[in-house]
This record gives sequence, C-alpha cells and structure tokens, in this order.
Amino acid sequence: MSSSNTFSTDLEHVEQKIKAIDPDGYARSRNFLDGSVTRLSPYISRGVISTKQVFQHIKTLNLPYAKCEKLIQELAWRDYWQQIWLHKDINNPLKRPQEGAVSDQMPLAVLEANTGISAVDEAIKELYETGYMHNHMRMYVASIVCNVAKIDFMTGARWMYYHLLDADWASNVLSWQWVCGANANKKYYANQENINKYCKTNDQGTFLDVPYQAFERLEIPEVLLERKAPDLNPVIPNTTKQLEIDEDKPTFLYNFYNLDAEFGAGLSANRIFLIEPSVFECLPISASVLEFSLALSKNIKDIQVFYGEFSALQKHLKSSELHYKAHPLNNYKGIEHQRDFMFDVQGYFPSFFGYFKCCKKQIEWPEVQ
Repeated sequence: MSSSNTFSTDLEHVEQKIKAIDPDGYARSRNFLDGSVTRLSPYISRGVISTKQVFQHIKTLNLPYAKCEKLIQELAWRDYWQQIWLHKDINNPLKRPQEGAVSDQMPLAVLEANTGISAVDEAIKELYETGYMHNHMRMYVASIVCNVAKIDFMTGARWMYYHLLDADWASNVLSWQWVCGANANKKYYANQENINKYCKTNDQGTFLDVPYQAFERLEIPEVLLERKAPDLNPVIPNTTKQLEIDEDKPTFLYNFYNLDAEFGAGLSANRIFLIEPSVFECLPISASVLEFSLALSKNIKDIQVFYGEFSALQKHLKSSELHYKAHPLNNYKGIEHQRDFMFDVQGYFPSFFGYFKCCKKQIEWPEVQ
C-alpha cells in the first residue's frame, strides 16, 4: 500500500478528515489499533493545518466538553512538545540519563520486522510502506527498542522519524524519552497480554509474554541481540530550477514544517518551498516522506522549490521582503509570523498536566444545544 493511497495530499480530502472527527469514539477506542483515530497527524506536522484549527472545529460539534477532552488533550500534547523544543535541548535527556542503554545500533529484528510479535512486525512493515504507525504502537516499539533491547533512545527516535509522514522531531524524540524514562518518572513497558488486547492478536510465548514485575530483570532476548546501524541516508536532491523572483513583491517562505496554503493567501507574492540540506543531514527523512511534502506543497499557488541553504536563497531574493512562520529549526532573517497554537500558554512545564491545567483556564466551551 502506498502512502499516497493512505494519506491524500488533496486539501479537500484533509477537510473531510477534519469533518469526520468523532471525539467520543476517539476517547473510547484510541488505544486500539483499529480505534477511531483522526489520522490528521501528517497534515498537522507538515503545517498544512494546525492544532488550533482542529480544536476550533471540535467546538462546533455541539458536544459536551467531557466527551471532547481526551482528543483536546492529545492535540495539546503536540503543542506541549513544541513548547519544550522552544525552551530545551531535546536531543539530550530532559530529566535523567537513560538507564541501561548498551548500544546505539538498532536490533536487526526490529529493522527487518522480524521480532516474532505479529502486531509489532506488521506495524513496522506498515511504517515502511505507508509512513504511518498508530500512536500506541509507537510506544510498544520504543519500549522494545529502549527498555528490552536496551538501545539508546536517539537511535530509535531517528529511525522512526526517518520513515514517518508525520515526522515531528519534538513529538517523536520526546515520546521516546518518555518511554525510556529520560523524561518520565519510570520506564514504559507493555507485555504480550497488553499488546494482544489492543491489537486484537493472540500471540503466546513471545519474549514479552511475561508479567510486568519481570521486566526490570529481563535479559535482552536472543532475537534482539543482533544489531545494525539503520540506513538513514538523506535523500535531498542537489539541484534546483532557476527561481523567478519579482523583487517588487514580498516573498513567503515555506519549509518541511510549514506547508500552509493559507499562509499569506490572497496576496500577490513570491512563494518558495525551501529544502535545506543541513536540516536533513541532521534529521534525515526518507524519499517517500520528501515526496509527500513536495506533493503537499503543490497546494500552494505558484510555489517554487529551492534546494539549498537559506544563505544561498538570500542572494536570489535581494530586496524582496521575506515572511516566514516561526519554528525551532529556522535560522532565517525577515518577518517572523507566530504559529497557531491552541492556547496562549508558553514556557517550559516539567509535566504535561501542569501545562494543560493552564490551558484549561483559557477554554470557553460553547453551550450544547
């Protein structure tokens, strides 16, 4: 199955996905692999839509807040991770070193989707084929890699980021930190019984078929001992078409984290999708993820693609006024526009619930008719 069949890049399709949101169903079933999840994350991560936009739609559904809070919380987690990225070095453990890591190479069985845990293996194959992995499954995989195979969290986070259509470095690496205990009070484990329940499988006798109290003293299973560095070569082309710049018009700059067709819409302007090799050498993405982002960029009227560093782009812009949206990876000069977060709550909060407590004070919920 190709990613294009799973995640359309047509904006009307994205709008239909927003309209199909079922907050109550999401709250009841989101942890199940076949649960009522939104599948909006690739569009949020690429900046096509915002968490605020989805939140505003939820408020129009004429549902009591209690039925919507779980989905609102999950959207807020994305903003929370972004706030941490703005204020902390997220490439290092936030709260404590990862305990027990013995390697920075991935278990070969994970890379080859051959762990013997059927739901996990199928999910890894799906990740490779479509760029998607269910959020609960990401926790299962991270737990196997970090806490059972005892691999450094950065290795697993970079591998998963490389393949995800919804690649968001903050959400990804901080979730891996949370699973391995570097950004939490304890490690996250899931045993086979848990996986069977939420994946509706019936695996028995796997290395996870143990009681929870056995995990802390569990030896690395033999199937996870063979290791290999994942192939995460950046796939960024080194050629670009000649830009056509009208210096009398402003220039709106887009990138991997901002492909919002509404950014500066209606204005006569130059529009450039900047793909900087240095960004993707640091955080590589697969060819299919790049292809997905390029397809999304075509929704932006008169978009031009520039492969190169911002300093090289500046030579083409000359006197054109430059506009761009804020993001931690940006190193641009021009007029910075803030992103659309759900709430006006900024700064570093050690816990999500401390952050969300402040967010809830800003929620004005419409009366249900």
